[in-house]
Amino acid sequence: MSTARTLDAPRPDFGPAEVERLREDFPILTHPVHGKRLVYLDNAATTQKPRPVLAALERYYRHDNSNVHRGVHFLGERATQAYEGARERVRHLLNAPAAREIVFTRGTTESINLVASSFGRSRVAQDDEILLTQMEHHSNIVPWQLLAERRGARIRVVPVDDRGELDLADFERMVGPRTRIVAVSHVSNVLGTVNPVREICAIARRQGVPVLVDGAQAPPRMPVDVQALGCDFYTFSGHKLYGPMGIGVLWGRSELLGELPPYQGGGQMIESVSFEKTTYAAIPARFEAGTPNVAGAVGLAAAIDYLEAVGLDRIDRHERALAAHAAEALSELPEVRLIGTARERTSVVSFVVEGVHAHDVGTVLDHEGIATRAGHHCAQPLMERFGVPATTRASFGLYNGEEDVHALVRGLHRVREVFG
Repeated sequence: MSTARTLDAPRPDFGPAEVERLREDFPILTHPVHGKRLVYLDNAATTQKPRPVLAALERYYRHDNSNVHRGVHFLGERATQAYEGARERVRHLLNAPAAREIVFTRGTTESINLVASSFGRSRVAQDDEILLTQMEHHSNIVPWQLLAERRGARIRVVPVDDRGELDLADFERMVGPRTRIVAVSHVSNVLGTVNPVREICAIARRQGVPVLVDGAQAPPRMPVDVQALGCDFYTFSGHKLYGPMGIGVLWGRSELLGELPPYQGGGQMIESVSFEKTTYAAIPARFEAGTPNVAGAVGLAAAIDYLEAVGLDRIDRHERALAAHAAEALSELPEVRLIGTARERTSVVSFVVEGVHAHDVGTVLDHEGIATRAGHHCAQPLMERFGVPATTRASFGLYNGEEDVHALVRGLHRVREVFG
């Protein structure tokens, strides 16, 4: 089987020499796996960290380590400047109107839980509706289910078609007078589908319904402008953006965030405390109780600097081209079935190998030095929709090239040899 692209297929933005140069920025990629060159295709789960991020983390702990906001000493001021500088860096990445609309969390999951808890407490009541889609990650399902159970509300679900796309007409029909919030992924972590978020937000806005966007898979690989999208909340995680684990972002419109009650109580999120009454701080401090992950924020800012230096537009084109090339090559294997063939897709390719469980596929690929993800990808309702218990998922990053696609195809030949 050939892995050559068709003549009209897009070519990756980064040629072999540039891919190798980019790989050199990521020390972990220099370590062989089972004696073979590491082909890391698990970027939808977490990305590797470039040298500038590693250096920023070490520099912070070596030279600036202190708690923020409460100290008037030199290190406290340095740490506060670094932390608030990171907030401004995120604001710029998302083109948010104001830095105070950026709330640091532990990741996308906590960001969604924050909105579900605080928004739900003040805005969702008995018999109200929460509108999700069939392609959501568990992190954008379970928090809303917990809210629905507490408030007596109902979850409604927009279906996904056989290509892995949403029908906007279906969505528009399902936004009703009892809809209190829409929660939708920007990019499916299983299908790679890029959802028409701007159109979804426009439909919801006409009904006066706010929209939360699970952006975990989007900012690492494409420019994101929350004002252009028209959403009301946007979330993402640092570790999928070539930054540290344990740091994430919630952006929300200031008029909405300012009305929400606190998510957690503790230090830093208050104006004054007595045993009789507590008054809460303004945003974003209201939602950042306790000692924050200052180093994580510093590392996230360094990751954003790195991505913007490479070019998010270039990364987007490069990864889409690799995914298209991989999908084309895998579709020529008779034993492989692609899951998700949306017209607007990014760097994720999910597939099943006939007669071989996804975990076995992943294990054989691992022994060939190829890291993929195998399982339901925290999207069990979507697996049920496509009638499979699990898939193998290859997800591309900026340091992947066409040689990695060829390695994946060779690895699947090996799977066929092992399992007949």
